[in-house]
Amino acid sequence: MNGKVGFTWIDMTILVVYLAAVLFVGLAFSKKEMKGKEFFKGDGTIPWWVTSVSIFATLLSPISFLSLAGNSYGGTWILWFAQLGMLVAIPITIRFFLPLYSRLGIDTAYQYLENRFDSKGLRILGAVMFIIYQIGRMSIIMYLPSMVLAKLTNIPITVLIIAMGVIAIIYSYTGGLKAVLWTDFIQGSILIIGVSFALVFLLFQIRGGVGEVWNTLASGKFLADTEVWFDPVFIKNSVFIIILGAGLNTCSSYVSSQDIVQRFTTTTDMKKLTKMTLGNGVLSIFIATVFYLIGTALYVFYTQNPTLAEGVAQDQIFAHYIAYELPIGITGILLAAIYAASQSTLSTGLNSVATSWVLDVHALVSKKELSMKRQTRIAQYVSLGVGILSILVALVLANGEIKSAYEWFNAFMGLVLGVLGGTFALGAFTKRSTKNSAYAAFIVAALLIVFIKYNPLNIAALNQISSWSYALISISVSLIVGFVYSAIERKITGKNIEAKPETTIYYKSQS
Repeated sequence: MNGKVGFTWIDMTILVVYLAAVLFVGLAFSKKEMKGKEFFKGDGTIPWWVTSVSIFATLLSPISFLSLAGNSYGGTWILWFAQLGMLVAIPITIRFFLPLYSRLGIDTAYQYLENRFDSKGLRILGAVMFIIYQIGRMSIIMYLPSMVLAKLTNIPITVLIIAMGVIAIIYSYTGGLKAVLWTDFIQGSILIIGVSFALVFLLFQIRGGVGEVWNTLASGKFLADTEVWFDPVFIKNSVFIIILGAGLNTCSSYVSSQDIVQRFTTTTDMKKLTKMTLGNGVLSIFIATVFYLIGTALYVFYTQNPTLAEGVAQDQIFAHYIAYELPIGITGILLAAIYAASQSTLSTGLNSVATSWVLDVHALVSKKELSMKRQTRIAQYVSLGVGILSILVALVLANGEIKSAYEWFNAFMGLVLGVLGGTFALGAFTKRSTKNSAYAAFIVAALLIVFIKYNPLNIAALNQISSWSYALISISVSLIVGFVYSAIERKITGKNIEAKPETTIYYKSQS
């Protein structure tokens, strides 16, 4: 082995230079003052491939960076099939929702709910839930990778959290979406190149190389005997429900999560929208495969060299390899890639929260009409305030207080936010669903999923339900409840309300 002692001053220099470069690039795109829609949607000059990499960087959080390789290292490839959910999500998004959003020219995801159901309340509900969820997500995304990096670099975790947050706040505050998209592109590119290099380098370190990794996969490391391709009770765990459930989860993100939908609002050109969505799918499946190959290769490497990974936790195995086995300098680049994954998700979160607050909440409850300049200034203040709040919550987590309660809260909000996908599906796929039926569908689906997840009555059958089936259950329940409620409402009131044709998938252009 190379006898490397871990994180060196050269690696530290590279990490600092990287952070300075990201800040410089973000500020470079901030030279032109962005106002109003330019701040929220870009100035129309952003290429589709930049936006595609930005979506990829947003969806791949640093938690994924650390855990995907760890899953493969400690187990099998069963969760790799979740990435194939893209094969479900992308066709649905391209076929049904992108034309819908392009046609309506929406500024935010939740504007669609107002347009479809003629309800400002639904729009505000969706926005507020997204904002609360995103604050929790950003805090955890600052805390977890900083904790890992602090152990490897001996840099205090407080310094890492504050540096990460401040840099993301600065270029999100000054440059709007354009600065965020271009910095995401750079950071996503560094991540792809860095992990690809790590895989190649690792394969050369293994006795037997690629052949040994392949033999390991073939001997039960790909799928275990207990892991089935399909279960007749399809809400139980299987490869099938993982692909379907992950696909519906991703689809829900594509159509109802402002941080992703905001990328789709940068253009109304369907060809560009299709390219950016397909590009994101290819990148996501590729990088997940690289991570899983790294995990299996690490399993082989540390089996051949067992003394090198004693006492290392599964989710930290890749970071440990980066620090102690990669050449000096390359370690700095790869640790910068972990930081890159954090900052991409963080800057996106700040900008999308600011956009949603201004356009979905403040503009609707304010009695005064807001000028473009005023909207931009409020968005900047919101991104600053939310960024500082997220840093403070991450610092609380780092000091070990209320950690379990906060993670429970974040998981709970994630579940409920996923139900939003069902509300969007109800709006897009039905013509007669009303705002009351949308509220009913949302409440019933949310309560049901929370009941299944936390099983307060300890019902044995509920423990058999795979978490990957939650999206399928929530969307199905939303559609059924919404349809039935609307039919009853029509019967009672005698009113036959139909949605504006352009707000559903059934719209046919007159041209």
